[in-house]
Amino acid sequence: MDTDVLRDILEKVKEGRVAVDEGMALLKSHFYLDVGCAKIDTHREWRVGYPEVIFCSGKTVEQVKAIVKAMLEREANILATRASEDLFEEIRKICPAAVYSSLARAFTIKRKALEVSSGYIALVTAGTSDLPVAEEAAVTAELFGNRVERIVDVGVAGIHRLFYNLEAIRGARVVIVVAGMEGALPSVVGGLVDKPVIAVPTSVGYGASFNGLSALLAMLNSCASGVCVVNIDNGYGAGYLAGMINRL
Repeated sequence: MDTDVLRDILEKVKEGRVAVDEGMALLKSHFYLDVGCAKIDTHREWRVGYPEVIFCSGKTVEQVKAIVKAMLEREANILATRASEDLFEEIRKICPAAVYSSLARAFTIKRKALEVSSGYIALVTAGTSDLPVAEEAAVTAELFGNRVERIVDVGVAGIHRLFYNLEAIRGARVVIVVAGMEGALPSVVGGLVDKPVIAVPTSVGYGASFNGLSALLAMLNSCASGVCVVNIDNGYGAGYLAGMINRL
């Protein structure tokens, strides 16, 4: 909620131009917006700095459209994750400005420009198969005003590839490391840099990887200091957290 809007409502109530009950209704509409299938947290950007994000998985097309329509009435940027291309085509009908990343499975709608932070986030992937999760992190961070440097396919099976890219990784303010299989790369990176490392386990791997559980446990047991871990395939969470750190 914009502080100017809040001040305007309070001034009108104080001066008697708006009744108390009407003022209460106006304030309530700015704290959340009830669209039936969802209560949109319109107050979130004012409270924490970033607007609410739409997680599309499990929602119907009509539910996502209703949420997007309501959010379009505000000036906040819109991010929707785990969105199919078919869903995006429906969103384009109500907002041609929407942009889709097929790799990240996410669409964005930019309503306002944000000042881009002078520092950057290094996004490191162990393998090419980790790119969908990594790109979800990148799309998230970039929408919220961060520069992202992508360093892909530098996993431990060919560790020399990582060493050739260390300068770019060390120059970042925060590093996201995305890996499946045995999940070893964040520990290696954590032992080479003096920046916080956000480890993202992916569900990439054969049977004994247990859909990312092996990578998750390996990262949680990392012997490198300065490594924190988000949930399996949670590129969004990593991008969000890295963006907050980068913009401190």
